[in-house]
Amino acid sequence: MNSITHSTPTSLNSTSPETFASIRGVCLDIDDTLSTDGKLTAPAYSALWRLKEAGFAVVPITGRPAGWCDHFARFWPVDAVVGENGAFTFFMKKNPDGTHVRARLDTPGAIGNPTERKQKLEELHRRILERFPHAELASDQAYREHDLAIDFCEDVPHWSRTDVDELVRVCEQAGAHAKVSSIHVNAWFGEFDKTRGFQNWLQNVAPAELKDENHWIFIGDSPNDAPMFKHFKNSVGVANIQQFLDRISSPPRWITRQRSGEGFVEFAEKLLSGPRPHIH
Repeated sequence: MNSITHSTPTSLNSTSPETFASIRGVCLDIDDTLSTDGKLTAPAYSALWRLKEAGFAVVPITGRPAGWCDHFARFWPVDAVVGENGAFTFFMKKNPDGTHVRARLDTPGAIGNPTERKQKLEELHRRILERFPHAELASDQAYREHDLAIDFCEDVPHWSRTDVDELVRVCEQAGAHAKVSSIHVNAWFGEFDKTRGFQNWLQNVAPAELKDENHWIFIGDSPNDAPMFKHFKNSVGVANIQQFLDRISSPPRWITRQRSGEGFVEFAEKLLSGPRPHIH
C-alpha cells in the first residue's frame, strides 16, 4: 500500500457512516487516544468491547512496553497488540486442543541481541543526561526491551516544547530513532516503526480476509502516530492532536470533536452506526 498524504483533517462528525462500509479492522493508539489523562474510562473500554463484539478486528499499536503489551493481549478484547513503537506484536494463539497461549512475533529490523540493545540504550541514556541532567526515565522503563522512554509530562513536571524538541535532536545525533508521544520521547535503535510492526503481523498472522490494508482504519493522537497517518487511506485523530498538527507532515484524514477517550468513543459510535464487517 502506498503512503497517503492528507490535507487538513476534516470533521469525523460530518462524514457519513457509509464511508466506512469497507472497514473490517481498527488500529488504535492507547495513551490519550483510548485513555484520558492516564485513565482508561468505562465508556472507552466499553467502546473497545462493542467494536470487537460487532465483528471488527481490533489491534492497539502503542509505544508502551513489552510487559504492558503482554497484559493487553491476554485481557483486552483485541486480536493483537503491537508494542514499543513497532518492535514486536503479542497475540493469543489457539492450540489444537482449543486452549489459547500468548504468542509473540518480532519485527524484522529490530535488534535481536539483548546485550547489544542494552549497551546502545545505556550509552544513549548517558548522552541524554549530559544534556538534560534532570531527565527521568518513564516509570514503565523496567518493562521495556527495545527502547528508551524519557518522561516529559506523565509523572514529571511538563517540559517545554523547546526542550522536548532538543531531546529528539540529541537522540537522533546519537544515531537513534526518536518519536514524541503525548507523554514520552521514545528512542530506539533498529529499523522499525508502528507501521512496520503492524504490517509484519498482518502479513504473517492475520487471517486472509484482513490482509487488505484498505479494510483497516487507524486512530491516534500524537507525532509518533505519523507513520500510521501517512500509511493508511483511512485515519482519524482525536481532537487533542490539534496541538501537534504543526509537527506532523501527514495529518489524519478526519478528526473527532472530542478529545482522548471521549474522541475514541465518538469514533466507535460512527463505525457502529454503519454496516457491520463480514469476517468469517
